[in-house]
Amino acid sequence: MSQEGQLIDKKSLRAVTGRNADWDGLAKDCVAFANAQGGRLLIGIEDDAAAPASSQRIDPSLVDVIRRKIGERTVNVSVLPEIRHAENGGEYIELHVRRSMTVASTTDGRYFLRVADESKPVVGDDVMRLAAERSALPWETQTTLRVPRESVDRAKLDALVAGIRASDRVKPSVKEKTDAELLNHYLLAHGEGLTNLGVLCVGTQADRARLGTAPVIQFIKYDAQERKVNKLVWDDHTLSPMELVDHVWREVPDFREFYEIPDGLFRQNVPVFDEVVVRELLINALVHRPYTQRGDIFISLHPDRLEVVNPGPLPLGVTPENVLHESRRRNEHLTRLFHDLKLMEREGTGFDILYEVLLSQGRPVPRVTEGPDWVKVSVARAAPKPHSIDFIAKASQAYPLTQRERIALGLLVQHEAMTAREFGRQLELDDAESLRPWIARLLDWGLVRQTGRTQATRYFVDPGLVRRLEFPAATSLKRIEPHRLRALIVEDLERYPDSAIGEIHQRIGAEIPRSQVKRVLESLVADGTVRYQGEKRWRRYRVAA
Repeated sequence: MSQEGQLIDKKSLRAVTGRNADWDGLAKDCVAFANAQGGRLLIGIEDDAAAPASSQRIDPSLVDVIRRKIGERTVNVSVLPEIRHAENGGEYIELHVRRSMTVASTTDGRYFLRVADESKPVVGDDVMRLAAERSALPWETQTTLRVPRESVDRAKLDALVAGIRASDRVKPSVKEKTDAELLNHYLLAHGEGLTNLGVLCVGTQADRARLGTAPVIQFIKYDAQERKVNKLVWDDHTLSPMELVDHVWREVPDFREFYEIPDGLFRQNVPVFDEVVVRELLINALVHRPYTQRGDIFISLHPDRLEVVNPGPLPLGVTPENVLHESRRRNEHLTRLFHDLKLMEREGTGFDILYEVLLSQGRPVPRVTEGPDWVKVSVARAAPKPHSIDFIAKASQAYPLTQRERIALGLLVQHEAMTAREFGRQLELDDAESLRPWIARLLDWGLVRQTGRTQATRYFVDPGLVRRLEFPAATSLKRIEPHRLRALIVEDLERYPDSAIGEIHQRIGAEIPRSQVKRVLESLVADGTVRYQGEKRWRRYRVAA
């Protein structure tokens, strides 16, 4: 049975039976699913169970009761309850909730949205955002410009059709369609006219300019004093979004720069900004921007970072803290077109790819910042670390690593050792238990070792593996054991009594997490080995007499 998540939730049978049935709670979850991507509620399966009780039987009349109760408590929610039989013989109700084309709510005016495995309330200005994003007639399919089918740019249409027919992601039955049928299939045309999406992708320059929100990209390079030293602009609307990706990558000279790193007797060229990273940033900006809002896409190159600023906030339900795991389709039909043309992977994998590529080169992960009407993604301009590239490459050859495992291993190589809390924060996970799918096989294979328990668990790359892969790594105190750190602090205080924690931390090893030093100091004070005077920033430690 599937686990709870974005598309599935489990409910006890008690939620829909008896005097204490929680119909309002069920209605809330249905509204949340309808406002997201739809989903299924498995009624009759407990949260911690994989299947219903083998002896459980469902009263057939309960199906109609659920349909009626949900209808009484919700607006714009369509549900389909069905009785299902589990493999163990038990019965449960599978409640299908369809994605609503308009905003769904409870009858008392409350709004909810499914985010991961929670149904979160939508309040304040987010209600207006939800209404704008849930328009019954998406911007892509509107034909307000009344551009006839014949007014296509023939070269752009031929290129798009050739790309569709050459793609292995498109069904043979779709490839067999005529050019006109493909326009209808991808909603580039409706009736006798082109849709907004059709004008954007295969329309003429003049018609694309009339859209008002066709993407304009500005590349600006700054020097160390934040002065503009170069500027390139794609603002004449001659290019479709698909063509813009290639043109920006080819025409920005700074993307041709590379680092030379040693590789045995030879030298290896590694781009300053990997092509995969730049393309993913551009595609995300073009595909996920709100085309109902004006605004240019800015690519700002600073001496220490590359920034891509996109107009419009993140889709509702996606935040800078969960962007690695959450995905929302803002422009569904444009996304499908980019996917079928093999310009992007499936929905929700863009940031996974950024993490994987950057961490495999020993570079920091991208940083996402959201403003009132813009989103900024920053990628540090950092030289690749040869040992990280070598380590991940050799580990991938020796073990069948998944994308998640390469990301987790890349983080550990970069940080040398991390606690469960630090690891979860880097991967944008809510708790230590969510970390298991990322590192379970790494632990089973012995690639990663762990010490400690619960939130204090510390993970690090197996030193034996480092030696077997001939990986040159410097010795670090990040993995120092608690009893050794305890002895180190006592010896330091014997030499330098009346020291602040910052002074102790700096002397014994700045690479040791300060929180770990603080915990050991507190334990030394608790057992009387060390005493202190003063409070907070004026606290000084010395060995007890």
